[in-house]
Amino acid sequence: MTKIITIVSGKGGVGKTMVTANLGMALLEIGKDVTLIDGNLTTPNLGLHLGIPSFPNTLHDVLKGKVEIMDAVYEHDSGLKIVPAGLSVEHLKGIDPRRLSQVLLGLFGSTDIILIDAAAGIGREALAAIENSDEVLIVTNPELPAILDALKIHKITEEMGIETRGIVLNRISRKKHEMREEEITSLIELPILARIMEDENIKKAINQRLSIIQYKPYSYNSYEFRKLARIISGIPISNLNIPWYRRIFSKYFF
Repeated sequence: MTKIITIVSGKGGVGKTMVTANLGMALLEIGKDVTLIDGNLTTPNLGLHLGIPSFPNTLHDVLKGKVEIMDAVYEHDSGLKIVPAGLSVEHLKGIDPRRLSQVLLGLFGSTDIILIDAAAGIGREALAAIENSDEVLIVTNPELPAILDALKIHKITEEMGIETRGIVLNRISRKKHEMREEEITSLIELPILARIMEDENIKKAINQRLSIIQYKPYSYNSYEFRKLARIISGIPISNLNIPWYRRIFSKYFF
């Protein structure tokens, strides 16, 4: 059975697309057939993160009824399947995000997990992705404005009756101004499923159109994405072989 997970954020710039790409790679590693969909119809970036600047058929074309969804699925060298969105302004004309539900039906049975990289905020694009999900992951940073926006997203998913699995806390630098984890979980009332450290290697990986799992497979952040993939898939985290020295000195390995 195909599961749809939408990756959301209350604001832009928190690292949602990076999380989507790396979670996809981590799920692929444990044997899942994964399809990533760039659900950010206005400012898509998922294809760029993975080295797909353009493709003959895009999600925009599917939403306009020009092609079927399977005609817009691109297979990445890694084995990930990706449905990129169009990059030009022309692609936006005549788009109705509400057609996403019909589009997703065309993928059922052909893949294990669909990850939708939703638009930031609570606009039409984001809401269309959320309402077609089995569950949602919220990506946020440990800063008050981002946390408050994440709280708004959680309230909306609750009102829509969509399960929010938890939080991916990204860009942690352990500085004094950052909110403590206890404050974050108390305010949003969701568990933190993965903790991604601020890391120059993530920027370098994106610049090379790679995931951090491909670029630095034994880094702390790579292990966090592998842990997240297991949580999502219902696989015990104890199956993740983390070296003892990384467990003890994890803050030095990112």
